Amino acid sequence: MNHEHKNHDHQHGPNCGHTPVEHDGHTDYLHDGHLHHQREDGVVEEHRIEVTEVNPDGCTPAHNCGAHDSDHRHGPDCGHLAVPHGDHVDYLVDGHLHHPHGDHCDDHGPLNTLLS
Repeated sequence: MNHEHKNHDHQHGPNCGHTPVEHDGHTDYLHDGHLHHQREDGVVEEHRIEVTEVNPDGCTPAHNCGAHDSDHRHGPDCGHLAVPHGDHVDYLVDGHLHHPHGDHCDDHGPLNTLLS
């Protein structure tokens, strides 16, 4: 479900400084742990990556990601962009979603960033 982000004074678009991602046939922007969609009428909507076959939310304890050290823990200030996914938050690591889960990271599928 999408809802409006009230009192958002930033205009998202090319070169706005936030990471653009492909989402549901349009471009959204990762902004401080939110996924923002800038409508043509100026309203900013809050979006989430849906749980799908491409972006599942299951446990993948055998996931081995060489993108970071095994002792790295995702969370606020971990250095990776937070991405709303289903009913939780994942972190964008080398083009895919990581979800912290106990002593490992679950792989929640790819997320296409639109960086040139």
